[in-house]
Amino acid sequence: MSSTLHALGWDDARAAELAALESLQCKTFLPARVSRVDRGALSVLTAVGAIRVRASGRLFRFEPGVAASGDIDYSGEPIGTPAVGDWVALDGPVAIAVLDRRSAFTRMSSDGQTVAQVVAANVDTVFVVTPLVGRPRPRLLQRCLALAWQSGATPVVLLTKSDLSADVDERIAAAQADAVGVDVFAVSATTGAGLDDLAGYICAGKTVAMIGPSGAGKSTLTNAFGAGDVALAIGAVRDDGKGRHTTTARELVVLPCGAVAIDTPGLRGLALWEADEGINAAFADVAELAADCRFADCAHHTEPGCAVARAIAEGDLDAGRFDDYEKLLREHARLIARRDGRARAQQRARSKVFYKAIRDQPHR
Repeated sequence: MSSTLHALGWDDARAAELAALESLQCKTFLPARVSRVDRGALSVLTAVGAIRVRASGRLFRFEPGVAASGDIDYSGEPIGTPAVGDWVALDGPVAIAVLDRRSAFTRMSSDGQTVAQVVAANVDTVFVVTPLVGRPRPRLLQRCLALAWQSGATPVVLLTKSDLSADVDERIAAAQADAVGVDVFAVSATTGAGLDDLAGYICAGKTVAMIGPSGAGKSTLTNAFGAGDVALAIGAVRDDGKGRHTTTARELVVLPCGAVAIDTPGLRGLALWEADEGINAAFADVAELAADCRFADCAHHTEPGCAVARAIAEGDLDAGRFDDYEKLLREHARLIARRDGRARAQQRARSKVFYKAIRDQPHR
């Protein structure tokens, strides 16, 4: 196995996937990891260096599995443009397939359409980055955590710009209350404080993604991890400690330690996408209480034997945290309804086209 590919996260299981695809297609392909996407053109990293390729119009996701008969069943489903972090199979200058995604941080498209948008793929750790300057944004933190848990990666909260904050301990305690079961670190890319605590997440063959609001210091932090070998664009810091939004596209970089970091543009909003499991993981304390209610369909308000209501009354659960949990569940339910409605509308449109074509055929 190439040491370059290993640093990018390539392993024996990936090699087996590619070999299966090559056997299916009777061709040899070059493995590559997507580092940037620009209007269908892909920047990819390979064992021989960085190159630019284009995505095939018939691109599919390759997911080897086991058929009911016990034989290996290699099938692909249609897919749009690959996401940063994806592994692709190259046929010359063309990406023809995306290998199985082991994790994917996915949100609803930022343009308001009810479609999924993959922010980063094949990530081991999602660093949810939020600054220690300015007002706290607990609801954005909760959303990021819900989607991070849903992605299959491990979320970690990074409170940046600790050198500019006078109430670090209080902000850490507040973040820990909102991020149950998640490691929380206060760090400073300027002084290096707290960065050594992240060594277990940033190591050879592992991928981390930076997610958070504009001006949180994600690019500065990535540059700090790079120890001078990475130079992502960063904005000037204002007098109040806030940075300007400078990252305009998701980008994957290889760090000197061999880890891979994905920097992302600042999130002004974050719409959920298939996050029911992630919401329950982000609010594991609430979900655990709800499981102890007398009735399985308990609404957690006036029902007898409600463990959630009892915990709130006894001061063991903050009522505001429970409200935030319910709001995310309601939003997720509305999203599912919208998505199902969109799917039904598309099916009706396809049916109309099909039956019109049948009617328009000349009778024999």
